Amino acid sequence: MNAFKNIIDTYKLQDPAATNAFSIIINYPGIHAIFFHRIAHFINKIGLKFLARFVSQLSRFLTGIEIHPGATIGKRLFIDHGNGIVIGETAEIGDDVVIFHQVTLGGTGHDKGKRHPTIENGVTISTGAKVLGNIRIGSNSKIGANAVVLKNVPKNSTVVGIPAKVVKLNGEKVNISL
Repeated sequence: MNAFKNIIDTYKLQDPAATNAFSIIINYPGIHAIFFHRIAHFINKIGLKFLARFVSQLSRFLTGIEIHPGATIGKRLFIDHGNGIVIGETAEIGDDVVIFHQVTLGGTGHDKGKRHPTIENGVTISTGAKVLGNIRIGSNSKIGANAVVLKNVPKNSTVVGIPAKVVKLNGEKVNISL
């Protein structure tokens, strides 16, 4: 029950339009996608892979958000708008992460093993960003809208562009290619 309250409180904190718990539960597809993912992830962990994928695809159909049942998601994930989000099988998402619509946490090919990004705590990933490959996005970083990130991002940084480059690090303006 505490986890449920945490997610409601997260949506109230992150979205000024989120006025009450009932509205959030009914009207926010991000919550629905996270709920379905928790079920699919559990089913996947006990070895019922086909059933887990079925639940994840049902969730995708209902929410427009595709989260592979193998992905690991931390506490208080906030998905805003959500449509078009793709989170790959070996992606790992820390606590207090914000993801906007049209974001992809994907692989870069047919590699085996860990092939999707690791997103540390407190990261914000803006609309349309593509974070690809077995890379790490450092805690408290911000990924700009439509950025394409193919390399590790240091903690406490802001990255923008195609390919992404660091424009802010520890509060200071910089211009660092990744």
